[in-house]
Order: sequence, then C-alpha cells, then structure tokens
Amino acid sequence: MSHQWISTFLDAQAAELGASKNTQEAYGRDLLDFMEFLESQNTTFQDVAQIKIEEYLIHCDAQGLALSTRARRLSSIKQLFRFSFEEGWRSDNPALQIKGPGKEKKLPKTLSVEDVDRLLDAARTTGKTREDRLRNTCLLEVLYATGLRVSELVSLPVAAVRGDPRMILVRGKGDKERMVPLSPGAREAVQVWLKIRDENKDWEASAFLFPSRGKAGHLTRIWFYNQIKTFAVNAGVNPKNVTPHTLRHAFATHLLAGGADLRSIQTLLGHADVATTEIYTHVLDERLKELVLEHHPLAKS
Repeated sequence: MSHQWISTFLDAQAAELGASKNTQEAYGRDLLDFMEFLESQNTTFQDVAQIKIEEYLIHCDAQGLALSTRARRLSSIKQLFRFSFEEGWRSDNPALQIKGPGKEKKLPKTLSVEDVDRLLDAARTTGKTREDRLRNTCLLEVLYATGLRVSELVSLPVAAVRGDPRMILVRGKGDKERMVPLSPGAREAVQVWLKIRDENKDWEASAFLFPSRGKAGHLTRIWFYNQIKTFAVNAGVNPKNVTPHTLRHAFATHLLAGGADLRSIQTLLGHADVATTEIYTHVLDERLKELVLEHHPLAKS
C-alpha cells in the first residue's frame, strides 16, 4: 500500500508540476527510506502520527546526514502528506506542523578565469582520437559560454545548433524553455564538432548534438562528470574544485564581475526566482574581500 502511495504521488508530481526525472528519483529515494523506517516501527503512511515523523528526523540526524539532506527529506514527506490529504487518503496531515532544520547557506565553489582557460586548453588535448578531442572542446566551450545544467548540456538537440545560431533554445527544469547566447569561441567549436559528427555514419539518425550508443542516446551526466575531472588533472587544477556545476557557477560569477545584472543572469541560468541568483553577489563579495586581504598594503603586518 505504501509503495502505491509513493508511485501515485510521483506520477502526480511529474504530470502536474513537471517534476524532472532527477527530482522524482530524489523524492522516491527519500520516501522509500522513510517507508522502511516506518515499517521498522510497525506503522504505515496511512497510520503514522506526527511524533513518528519527528522520530524519523531525529533518526536521520543520528545517522550524520547533512542538514540539506534532512531538509530535503522532510520536504518530500510534507509534500506526500499534503497530497494524500488533498486526495482524501487521510483525513489529516501529520506533517503540517513540523518545522524543518533549514538549509545551510554555503557559497558555491567557483573557478577563476585562469582556471577555466586551463581547463579549456586541457579539453582541446584530451582524448584518444581527433573526434574525441573536438567533442571535448565543444562540450566545455558550450558549458562555459552558456552556464547550462549538465543534464541540459549532454542532451542538447542537434537541431538547436544547426545554421550557426548566435542564440540557442534550451529546455530546462519543469520543461521551461529559455534562450542563451553562444560566444564566438563556442560557436566555432560547435561548427567544427558538427562537421565531424555529421561525417560519422553511426550518428546520422541521432537527434542529439552529443550522441552515444547508450540507452539515453546521448552522453550521460556521469560520463561527463568523470571526463571533466580528467580535464582538471591534465590542466593542473585541483579536481576536487572542478565539476560541471562549478563551471556553471563560474559562468555566473564571471558575468557578474564583468558588470552583468542579476536579472539577466537569472534568465540565462533558468532560475525561477532571482533570490537563487543572488548567491553570486556573495561569491563576488568574498572574492573582493580576498583580494583586499591579500594585496592591500595595510593587510600585511
């Protein structure tokens, strides 16, 4: 019965709110863990009381889970019980009065312009074949030029770049579309890769700019995550500081440092709320503080 609750809830999230596959998987994992805890306590979603949900949160804390993970799990639980109340599965909402632990406000890791230049140079020379190297160059040039999410990058339709456009249409979270510009360097890398890609008979029928033989039909997020670590090693940049997401952060931070306004960056990143984008002003503040502490004459004793 509890499995059915989770399945129906996830289907509704996808249909009504446009929840992405990754979001659904995260909800599913959280709720399955909660269900297993309830089973160990001889109760179910149908019968659980508020005190048991609070005990579960204490259990998560005792496991040493990060504050952000515990906040996300409570959010999943709250949404499930709100849905069950609206559907009439329960006559009450046992999670209604529970307050979460909040979220840690961590500044996103970012990279300097010099680090990004070194990563781009490494991408141009990383790969067994010329095709591999041109694909890697295109991936990194497009990522840094657009600030795409990694899932948006690897699944980019080839039709989006036909005709050497200066702007490309991207379908992001919740199936929302946005336009992002391509820099001259990215446009050149795309056109060079496109020529090589189109010459490969294996990719003729593929709808993706970065096709693969895998189930998805395009390169996977995991593959690119590992690949960008290789770029970092070859570039002499600490791989702990380099992920696809830090390139997205670098895109935003460098734009802001160059004088771009928050609303424009919000649009380019596909953020629903400008409050999400405001974190980059704090990143820039930290950078400026470091510059003063490192280079101002009075900072030296």
